[in-house]
Amino acid sequence: MKFPQLPPANAIRIGQLASEAGCSVPTIRYYEQVGLIPRAVRSSAKQRLYGSTSIQLLQFIRRCREFGFTLDQICDLVSLTKNSDRDCVEVRDLAKAQLVTVREKLTELKNLELTLAKFIAACNSNCAGSPAPDCTIFKDLSATSAQGVA
Repeated sequence: MKFPQLPPANAIRIGQLASEAGCSVPTIRYYEQVGLIPRAVRSSAKQRLYGSTSIQLLQFIRRCREFGFTLDQICDLVSLTKNSDRDCVEVRDLAKAQLVTVREKLTELKNLELTLAKFIAACNSNCAGSPAPDCTIFKDLSATSAQGVA
């Protein structure tokens, strides 16, 4: 026999949860759909009801997203918060992998910065003040690789 789930004490509705956790209602629904957060209990009026721990979980997920972790990585991290049989080294390794990703992105951004600075310098010396269609930045942006940059 299956018994209906009871709403948690001090249950909050999805709109209040979204407001307190700093995310949107569709985001909460999506996280629920992909299994990142537990499914909500439904009220007799079929409204989603969440416990107070859902706020902390969503804030944790949001913070992980700010650091660029993927949903799969966040799923692993959430799982690690609940399993004392697993080692802290697993958390560290996920963080180390993300640090590598962040450093790679920083390198890419630094290269983009240098390339854009070259585009601007070429424009300043070659065509600034000319009609916009003649701007060298268009030619530079149309080049297929960074080697085509002046």
